[in-house]
Amino acid sequence: MTPAARLSAAIDLIGVIDTQRIPAAQALKEWGSAHRYAGSGDRAAIAGLVWDVLRRRASSAFLMDDDSPRARVLGMLRLERGMDADAIAALCDGSRFAPQPLTDRERAALASRSLDGAPPHVAGDYPDWLDGHLAQAFGEDRVAEAAAMASRAPLDLRVNTLKARRDKVLRSLAHLRAQEAPWSPVGLRIALAADARNPGIQAEEDFIKGAVEVQDEGSQLAALFSAPKPGEQVIDLCAGAGGKTLALAAMMEGKGRLIATDRDKRQLAPIHERLSRAGVHNAEIRAPKGEVDPIADIKASADLVLIDAPCSGTGTWRRNPDAKWRMRPGALEIRVKEQAEVLERAAGLVKRGGRIAYITCSVLPVENGEQVRAFLARHPEFAVVPPEETASVLWDKAEAFAAAALRSDEGWLMTPRRTGTDGFFVSVLRRG
Repeated sequence: MTPAARLSAAIDLIGVIDTQRIPAAQALKEWGSAHRYAGSGDRAAIAGLVWDVLRRRASSAFLMDDDSPRARVLGMLRLERGMDADAIAALCDGSRFAPQPLTDRERAALASRSLDGAPPHVAGDYPDWLDGHLAQAFGEDRVAEAAAMASRAPLDLRVNTLKARRDKVLRSLAHLRAQEAPWSPVGLRIALAADARNPGIQAEEDFIKGAVEVQDEGSQLAALFSAPKPGEQVIDLCAGAGGKTLALAAMMEGKGRLIATDRDKRQLAPIHERLSRAGVHNAEIRAPKGEVDPIADIKASADLVLIDAPCSGTGTWRRNPDAKWRMRPGALEIRVKEQAEVLERAAGLVKRGGRIAYITCSVLPVENGEQVRAFLARHPEFAVVPPEETASVLWDKAEAFAAAALRSDEGWLMTPRRTGTDGFFVSVLRRG
C-alpha cells in the first residue's frame, strides 16, 4: 500500500470507530481480517495513524474547525506528525486509493490555524468532564501535562536480574538502539518515532529466554519503591498478568514467599507462562474459586502487600488513547470504591512493621492522595513512609528524581512530562 492509501484506510477506520462505537483495537483487527492483501508493515502504519488521531482527537478537530474523521486525520498530521500543508496535500492528491485533494478551507486551516485560544480540555486532548480533576492535580500546568500524555510512548523493558545483567542485554539489543532507561537501574528504553513500527521484542532471544520483560519504567519504579527483601512474605494482591509479580520476584532474588492473586481469575491467565519463562520458583498463584477468598488463611503476617489498584488508567493514555474518550464519570466512581475495598483487605494482611505499597496508573487526586488520606483516617496504626525514603532505592539518581516527580505528603506522582514515564502514583504505608 502507498502512504496515501494507508491514509485513506485510517480515515475509513476512524469513521468506523465513531459510528459503531467500538474499541480501536477491535476495529483494527477486523479491518486486517477483511483486507488480507495488506502486509504487516501496512497494518502497523495504519494502526499508528489511527492511534495518533485518537491521541489528538479534540485538538485536531479544533485546528481544522471540523470534527469529521477526515478532518481529524488531517489535523493530526499537522499536530502530531509535524507535516505542513504542502506535505499533507501531496498525500491527498485524489489518485487511486488516495484521499481527495485538500479543499481551500482545509489548506487554509492547516496553514494558518493553531491551538491558540483553545479551551484546556481541547489543547490537552481530554474529556471536558475531567478538567476539574486535572486542574486539581496540575493547576495551570494541566494542558502541558495532558499534552505529554497524548504523545507516543517509548518501548520500555525491564531486565530480569534472575537471569541477566543489564549491560549484557544492552549489548545484545544494540540493533534495536536500546538505551539505559533514565531512572530504573534495571530498565532499558527503545525510543520510537511517531510513525515507527514497534520492534518485535517477543521474537528476540533475550525475551524468549526470560532475560527481559516489557514494562513501562514508571511501573518498574513503583515496584522498586515497594522495596521487597529476600526472605520476606510478599503478596501481590491485584497481580493481573503478573508484571509487578515478576519484578518483585527478581528483587527477592528467588528467596522468601511470594503470593500472587487477583479477584478476577481470568486476569491471571498469562502469569504462569511468564513466571516459568522468567525462572521464578518462589511464587505461588492463588486464583479465586467461587466466593472463597484464596488468601483467607493469611492474617497479619505479610511483610509487604503490593496493591496495583484498579483505577481509571489516566496515566496510560499514551498507550491506550481511545480509553480516555470512552471513560465516564460513573466508571471513576466505581474504581474509587474498589480502591477503598482493596486497601481495607490489605490492612488485615500486614503484620506490625509491615508495609502496603499502594500504586495506581492514574494522575487523578481522588484515586491517589485522597484515597490514602481516607485510609489513614480509618487506620491510624499506619503511616506514610516518607517519599524520600522510598526513592532512596535509586541511589545516585534519587535527588534528580525528586526534582522531576511531584511529591506530596502521601507519595510520588510520575508523569510523562516530568519523568518520561507513564503516569503512576506510589504511596508506601507502614504499620506501626
